Amino acid sequence: MSNDLLDRLKKMDSCAVSDAMDSLGLPGEVTGIKNQTTKNKIVGRALTVELGSKAPEGGSARHLCSGAIESGKSGNIIVIQQSTGIDAAGWGGVLSNAAQYNGIEGVIVEGPARDIDEAAGLGFSVYARGHTARTARGRVYEQCFNQPITVGDVKVSPGDYVIADGSAVVFIPENRAEEVIKIAERIVAKEKLMTEAVRSGTPVGTVMGSNYENMLDDMGK
Repeated sequence: MSNDLLDRLKKMDSCAVSDAMDSLGLPGEVTGIKNQTTKNKIVGRALTVELGSKAPEGGSARHLCSGAIESGKSGNIIVIQQSTGIDAAGWGGVLSNAAQYNGIEGVIVEGPARDIDEAAGLGFSVYARGHTARTARGRVYEQCFNQPITVGDVKVSPGDYVIADGSAVVFIPENRAEEVIKIAERIVAKEKLMTEAVRSGTPVGTVMGSNYENMLDDMGK
C-alpha cells in the first residue's frame, strides 16, 4: 500500500494535495521552504530529526542526521527541525553525498543548509528555509531522531507522507494519506478538464465560476 500511495502521489503537485487537505480541514502546508539546489519535486515518507542548541550530556554520540541517513532508503525524505534561530546549517555536503548514496529522495530543513553548490552538482534536492556557510559544529546538536517534530506550524511524525515542489512543502499524516490522495486525484482530474476548457476557448470566467469556487467543498464529501 505504501508504494502504491507514493506512486500515486508522484503524479500530482503540492497544490492539489494542499487543496485536498483543505477540504478535510487538515493542516499540512508549509510555505517559504524552497528547493535550494534543484528544480526537482520530491515525494516520500518522512524520517525526522530534531536539532537544538543544547549539547547532549557527555557530548554528542553521533554527527547530526547520520542516524537518519544510515536507516534511510529509497522512498524516504529526511525532515529536519532546526528552528533554534542560530545561524548554523542543519545539513551539509557530506550528508548530501551519503543520503544520495543510500537512495534517499531528498531533505527538507526547517532552518538553513550549507554546501548548496555541492548538492546542486550532485543533483540532490535540498529544501531549506535558507542557506549559510556556517557550520553546526559547536552550535547545534541532534536532540532526537525519528520522533515527532514541527516544521512551520505543522506537526510531522515519522512515516508521514511528504510532497515538496516549487509551490510548497506538504505533509500528509500517515493515517489520512489514502483519503487525502484520493481527493487530490479527483482535484487533478477536474482541473485538467478546466484547463482543457480554457485552452479550447471557453471563457475563463465561466470555467472559474461557481463550479470552481465550490470544488473544495464538493471534494471533501
